[in-house]
Amino acid sequence: MAKTDAFPEIERELRYFPANTNELQTLSKDKIQQFNDKGFICPLDVYSSSETKTNRETFDKLIKETTSKGGDSYSINGWHRTHSAVYDIVTDTRIINYVQDIIGKNIVCWGTHYFCKMPNDSKRVSWHQDASYWPLTPSKTVTVWLAIDDTDSQNGAMQVVPGSHLHGQIDFEISKKEEENVLNQTALNPLDYGEPPTLLEMHAGQMSLHTDLLLHGSEPNRSHRRRCGFTIRYVPSEVRALNGWNENAIVCRGEDPEGNWKHWPRPKD
Repeated sequence: MAKTDAFPEIERELRYFPANTNELQTLSKDKIQQFNDKGFICPLDVYSSSETKTNRETFDKLIKETTSKGGDSYSINGWHRTHSAVYDIVTDTRIINYVQDIIGKNIVCWGTHYFCKMPNDSKRVSWHQDASYWPLTPSKTVTVWLAIDDTDSQNGAMQVVPGSHLHGQIDFEISKKEEENVLNQTALNPLDYGEPPTLLEMHAGQMSLHTDLLLHGSEPNRSHRRRCGFTIRYVPSEVRALNGWNENAIVCRGEDPEGNWKHWPRPKD
């Protein structure tokens, strides 16, 4: 049975809000137009080879800690509040400059999640829209997908349906067990809502940007190489989080004049 909203008790404004930043930090006007038309930008350069190595070593430590406690490669969710190395990625000026060109100067990170597909991982991420999972309004979250490892067609790179963000919220159903979906929603008839899917291949240290209404997903990792990406969720401060989802935020640039978010300082670990 199709679902139209995971939060029927909450009134949310779910539509695409075009980027119209006039004072660009890093992105060109053509890139901004691409984001508005297609819903994503990829790839964007961020980290040097030595910095990328450090980011990978950070994740290696996190996954070792996680698996020792019974977690798996998808369990590292929301650790920006407690681990300084993760906090430092979230607040990196180079990343924030890209994000500012999309959402403006008052920038809040409300969530992070490592999506790591181990070699020969049979799990997929079914076609979905991020905004369907989150009790936020209006739908202005921009996601950074930072490549910790190289990501390509062989190890399950993310795919997107360009232009699908312009159709508002798309009906979905709860995923069937046989899908082996990392998440739990599967959009209905996803290829009816935009251009043919685009594969977002990136070198480690590069990143993409996508809007929260863009249909995206990824196939299993059938290679012998790991595929890890770090997702960072940013919003302008005027976005409101319901159901307590404002508790794990970092005000990364500017301020939160509306007082919508609980700000956490850099952890001391």
